[in-house]
Amino acid sequence: MRSTWRTLRGSSSWLTSFGGVNIRDIALVCLADALVGASFGAISVAAGLPLWLPVVMSVVVFAGSSQFIFVGILAAGGNPIAAVASALLANTRLVPLGFSIGEVFQNLSPVKRLLGTHLITDEAVAFSVAEKDEGSRRTAFWLCGIGLFVTWNIGVVIGTLGGGVITDTAALGLDAAFPAILLGLIMPALRDRATRNAALVGACIALVASMFLPSGLPVLLALVAVVPAMLSNAPVAQKESA
Repeated sequence: MRSTWRTLRGSSSWLTSFGGVNIRDIALVCLADALVGASFGAISVAAGLPLWLPVVMSVVVFAGSSQFIFVGILAAGGNPIAAVASALLANTRLVPLGFSIGEVFQNLSPVKRLLGTHLITDEAVAFSVAEKDEGSRRTAFWLCGIGLFVTWNIGVVIGTLGGGVITDTAALGLDAAFPAILLGLIMPALRDRATRNAALVGACIALVASMFLPSGLPVLLALVAVVPAMLSNAPVAQKESA
């Protein structure tokens, strides 16, 4: 009986782990992503946009927060140029995130690098940096990135076809899903004192800045908190190299 249980448990291990990566957590994030994507599609249609626009945008842009900002500004009667500029500004936060997982793109062809760049999201980066070795980080990034891309676009299509059935993610609590998941992913990194201090200072900066600045800018401004941590770690790195 024990051997049978071990066999069943071993045969089902792939459902929770793949290449040393916890795919169950990634699957939960992808499920939440699909629901938010459905909300985005429904909101876009309710705002009067043609059915094809949110679908094409999700494939070409693939940046949930920027897409919501774009549609929100258009729905409020804003200028399309201002909508594009605001969305691009919010998306610039992905630049430092890309640098943090640079090793994932090493020894890849230009085509794969371009594809990987398109798949960079907060969630994919969080899952990647949470892994300990390079192989697991690469596996986590591609699994999460591809999974999010597929589920997001499926959700958007369902949302556009469903019309205005889902129009308010806040009412369903989905607006809090991603922050809660990301907070759980970064908790192990907060054991380091310098990282913890930088996170606290950055959170305070973003909180205060959100009262005065438009969406996207507070997060970028919070990156200032990383500078002291980098400077304090520089002498340590020099001693180790010596």
